[in-house]
Amino acid sequence: MSDESHGKADHSHGPEPSHGDADHEHEERGSDAERRYDRQGVKAGTWVNRAVLVLVLIALAYLAYALSAAFFPRWWAQRVGDQAGGELSAGTLWGLFYGFVFTLVPVLLLAQLRRRFFSWTWRFILLVAAVLLATPNWLTLSVVLGTSNAAHAGERIFDVEAPGFRAATAIGAAAGAVVALILVGASMRLARRRRQVRDLKGQLSEREQAEREREQAEGDDR
Repeated sequence: MSDESHGKADHSHGPEPSHGDADHEHEERGSDAERRYDRQGVKAGTWVNRAVLVLVLIALAYLAYALSAAFFPRWWAQRVGDQAGGELSAGTLWGLFYGFVFTLVPVLLLAQLRRRFFSWTWRFILLVAAVLLATPNWLTLSVVLGTSNAAHAGERIFDVEAPGFRAATAIGAAAGAVVALILVGASMRLARRRRQVRDLKGQLSEREQAEREREQAEGDDR
């Protein structure tokens, strides 16, 4: 009787887990926690690096702006003054030239961004090129709208050595923008007409093909 009860008791308890299995589960839990901690550390480090990079870029951009504002307005006004030589006619002609050409070409270049065959990389390149091509107008604008000492000095140089340049530049820029928009609009209308002609030719060819097939079918029936 005692042997049977002892056997039942042993059978009810079953096999006990070994210490090796418990240690293995503990190691797996620890490794999972370490991996989660490592991923969080990597993400935090990535965001910190990005924040530092953004701050560095902002500081460099501000430094470049400060140096440009202190140098380029005066330098550009001196270059224009040397070209105009203090004459109203020369200052006006140079202003019309810079305003017209360096507005017309950048706007025409920007209009090419609508081309579907350009990738985003080439569109970015075209955008940068258009901005750079308008540099003479940006420099004139930095003199007119600038508040630095170099900008005020550039205004005085314009008044003395290049009279009429600022007003002529504004007129030339407006004329260049209008001409560029007219050319872009005409190009778009011409492209649309070409597509319409191509579509009409396709429809006519389809009709002719359908008529030939119908005549051929009628001949076969006879």
